[in-house]
Amino acid sequence: MFSVFNTGYAWLDTCLYILMMILFTYPILGGFVWFIGVLCHNFLFRFRQLDWIPIPEEIEPMITIMVPAHNEEVVIEDTIHYLMQNINYQNYEVLVTDDGSTDQTPAILTRLMAQYDNLRVIRIEKNQGKAHAFNIGIGFAKGKLILSNDADTVPEPDALWKYVNYFIRQDAINISAITANMDVQNRTTIIGKSQTVEFSSIVGIIKRTQQAVLGVIYAYSGANTMYRREALYDVGLFRQNRATEDISIAWDHQFQGWLSLFAPKIMFFMEVPESIKMLYRQRKRWAKGGTEVWLTNFKRVFLHPFENIGRTFMFIDQSLSIIWSFFFWISSFLFIGSLGYFLIEGNSERIYHMFTMAFLFVCFEMIAGTIQLLASLLVDDGRKKLKYFRFAPFYMLFFWMINAVTIVTTFIPAVKTILGFGSGVWVSPERQGQGKK
Repeated sequence: MFSVFNTGYAWLDTCLYILMMILFTYPILGGFVWFIGVLCHNFLFRFRQLDWIPIPEEIEPMITIMVPAHNEEVVIEDTIHYLMQNINYQNYEVLVTDDGSTDQTPAILTRLMAQYDNLRVIRIEKNQGKAHAFNIGIGFAKGKLILSNDADTVPEPDALWKYVNYFIRQDAINISAITANMDVQNRTTIIGKSQTVEFSSIVGIIKRTQQAVLGVIYAYSGANTMYRREALYDVGLFRQNRATEDISIAWDHQFQGWLSLFAPKIMFFMEVPESIKMLYRQRKRWAKGGTEVWLTNFKRVFLHPFENIGRTFMFIDQSLSIIWSFFFWISSFLFIGSLGYFLIEGNSERIYHMFTMAFLFVCFEMIAGTIQLLASLLVDDGRKKLKYFRFAPFYMLFFWMINAVTIVTTFIPAVKTILGFGSGVWVSPERQGQGKK
């Protein structure tokens, strides 16, 4: 049975065979696991917010909407106008931390400050990254609740008082942060429409499964998450040398015993990359940040695997995701090499066998992915995204491959960051402007 491996040790052959089977079936099993997880969230999860309580104006807690910005001249004015004019809440301020912008962002913000009394701007002369800008802003924030809000992001009008509903619950004393449900704002291209499917898959199912089954979540959304300021101080604020500060602080919070929650019924809308170049740049940052968190917490999880069994299972899943990415490309190159060899030899039987097995694997993977995506679109945002299901094949064939590429190509840079050579400096975005929701 295990003749494919011949190390001379039966136990090692068995372990290698099991690992090989796990890697081959990982995307298929993952799709079914996320599908089961969303059922657990909908029927078993005790922290679901079933009813919304209107917050009287006289008892509204002060909220600081923090907007870290670097070279955001294309989107910052529309975002500030929206935050000032469309939010159904009274006791809040908007605090922009301008991190060394070299375009028209400072001039736009100066003009807007003259228009809005509850808009404040902190100017940081040297670009030192989003996490640094956020950490500086926390020292000036008036609110005990702080909403991170990217410059290209707008929350739904009722978002603030819905967030507060979580923090006033009787069981909310150890809630560190609430992360909202992401939706795509610019859906004018196939790439944008496909990311609507992707975010619904990632946010709609995976985060539901993580918190309902495992009791933890892998990451906040840096674009729109409300933090308890006390919880930010408790973990030493954001790590400034990480590619994804939102993933890092989610793990830091949960290691400190804080509860991190996903709020699927609080919506926010963000601008997503609409070109392959910008998409790849974004996914490289995500992949690098995820690997950095994996390396940072490896020892903590490995030495204390039963301290939080849910977190350990999530860490195992992340480990398999990284290993699978390498396995995918290695096995793909071996497949192409073997195919070329058998073509030269004229061995049609082996060629037929290879294509048959590959076809079966892809079919099972597509079926599992389709079930996962369909379930996510059915439960997310009142089924409003279901019309984008037709873009699911593009997502499954293209986005999965990009994610596998970025994990492999950023692994060494992530290791360098952990060794002390990381940097959080922003790269100026190439904005297209906000599209229609």
